[in-house]
Amino acid sequence: MSVLKLLIVDDEPGIRSGITRILRNYRVDYPFLNEDFKFEIFEAETGEIGLEVIKDKKPDIVLLDNKLPGISGIELLEIIRKDHLDVYVMMITSFASLDLAVRATKNGAYNFIPKPFTPNDLKTAINELAKHLFLKRVTKKMQESGKEVRFQFLSILSHELKSPLNAIDGYLKLMKDRQLGDNLEDYSEMIERSMIRIKGMRSLIMDLLDLTKIESGKKVQQIESVDLKEIAQMAINTMEPMAIQQNIKLILDSKLESNIQADIDEIEIIFNNLISNAVKYNKENGTVRISLTQNANEYKISVKDTGIGMKQEDVDKLFHEFTRIRNEKTKHISGSGLGLSILKKMIDKYNGKVEVNSVWGEGTEFIVSLKM
Repeated sequence: MSVLKLLIVDDEPGIRSGITRILRNYRVDYPFLNEDFKFEIFEAETGEIGLEVIKDKKPDIVLLDNKLPGISGIELLEIIRKDHLDVYVMMITSFASLDLAVRATKNGAYNFIPKPFTPNDLKTAINELAKHLFLKRVTKKMQESGKEVRFQFLSILSHELKSPLNAIDGYLKLMKDRQLGDNLEDYSEMIERSMIRIKGMRSLIMDLLDLTKIESGKKVQQIESVDLKEIAQMAINTMEPMAIQQNIKLILDSKLESNIQADIDEIEIIFNNLISNAVKYNKENGTVRISLTQNANEYKISVKDTGIGMKQEDVDKLFHEFTRIRNEKTKHISGSGLGLSILKKMIDKYNGKVEVNSVWGEGTEFIVSLKM
């Protein structure tokens, strides 16, 4: 059985003993997980003692109250961030405010549990955080253990579809029972949340299917004459409903003189990823321009948007698997973190390369070169 070390930092003995009592015999288990998680629990009544325990015991999770004697919880959180201590912090406080939430999130807090909380509230929050930690561990191990662990990781990601499905099911039942009355507008928020969940699941499923085909080695290339303009238009048609919602204009400009010899499924993956990202990270009333050109035996695909752009340090991380760029402009955008790594694998099959030009706040251009 795997062990997660958990530290409770709270000046109230009753809170510390209560959490210890709830979690002492609690076990976290997931499908595809060979063994359960249990918790080794430590306690600290001040931020100073908590910091000593963090450095000595190296806990995985810290449940941190903000109102403490001596240094406050938010001050301890700042120290953890500045010293790059590898620990996930969940705030437990009855003095929550917008300012505290902003400061805590900025300094790396994973989540909040407002006091008073029930045993079920605590278990649910810990369950989600433990799942996150497990996925992080598997990601790290994946680099060492090859395809078997990678398959396990993909299976767990697939299991992640269960949570949004449950949420959608709950919303539909509320609407079916007319719990808010017969006025459709009263259900607008539920409908909007369901659509967001569906969009995230669709993205995850497509990315998982693409990556599974690549990693399994079972997909045999079927090389044929492919019209890049036709495939680009198909991708545009697929993304048009999402683009319309944000009033984004999709423009296709092709100067190709011949077809490319390629696998049509692989070319579809390239266009789908490029155009969907250009729409997803664009701004309201924006533009996505898709340009196709040909020079000797090289075909170039340019997808340029007028979106939120990226900083250079983020550009350098783009093609790593399971990596998502997180900042104040992307926190509400869902995604699996797989799309661009899949894109890069497709491009490599054609001895190609991809360049990224981006200006923070102004937009991004992906330039893909495929050599024949």
